[in-house]
Amino acid sequence: MRVAFTKMTGAGNDFILLDGRAGRPALTPAQVARLCHRQFGIGADGLAVLVPSRGRGGDWAWDFYNSDGSAADMCGNGARCFARFARRAAGGAGPLAFETAAGVIRAEFHDDGRVTVGLTPPRGLRLDETVAMAAGPVTVHALNTGVPHAVVFVPDADAAMVQERGRELRFHPHFAPQGTNVNFVQVLGPHAIRVRTYERGVEGETLACGTGVTAAALISAHRLGWPGPVAVQVQGGDRLEVAFRPAADGAFADVRLTGPATFVFEGEIEL
Repeated sequence: MRVAFTKMTGAGNDFILLDGRAGRPALTPAQVARLCHRQFGIGADGLAVLVPSRGRGGDWAWDFYNSDGSAADMCGNGARCFARFARRAAGGAGPLAFETAAGVIRAEFHDDGRVTVGLTPPRGLRLDETVAMAAGPVTVHALNTGVPHAVVFVPDADAAMVQERGRELRFHPHFAPQGTNVNFVQVLGPHAIRVRTYERGVEGETLACGTGVTAAALISAHRLGWPGPVAVQVQGGDRLEVAFRPAADGAFADVRLTGPATFVFEGEIEL
């Protein structure tokens, strides 16, 4: 069976988008992994399928998969790309809402191609936890921004051993059983950080991670006393912005992620 696809990128975090409104492609994990493979498929960090609303408050819904074929609850950069894809596929104007396993995501569109997505409320903030690692103890902070994230502050993001230390923390017993994404954060100045991310499900560094950028920005703001927004430089070179309102007991409300969502190319491929 041949299926039409669209390739998009959100600040270097790239995705395959499929239109399943007329009948959802029954993708197996192996098929997803092959489509996302950079040598034997289209190549992507993840894959999203546009499907009809499941009656949970959205105009549409998605099925989202990591590049290894595993299902994922949420992806911030993927959400921006999906919103533009859904708007172009289904038409309409104004904001758009779609259902994910993490909750309903609302998107607003800017004339310059950027998209702002309102994320589900973060939960599970944990600060200043000491984690024993092969090279010695490390101070780790954690926050779930739709998927779990660990944050490690470093003096120089260029020198961070993202692949080695990221993989160790991703599978560390401290974050069992589900594991975690890992973000290495360098403070650049007031309201500005740089982030490099080891992504769970991709099992390597990606050029950007929307939920990771959000977790890093919120934890940085909490620890350093910053009001929003926070500017975040990602490994792909783009700058994202995380806005929020402080809430009671150190929580965050009205969390919004803004950044590019770019169409790359379209085609057909045999499943």
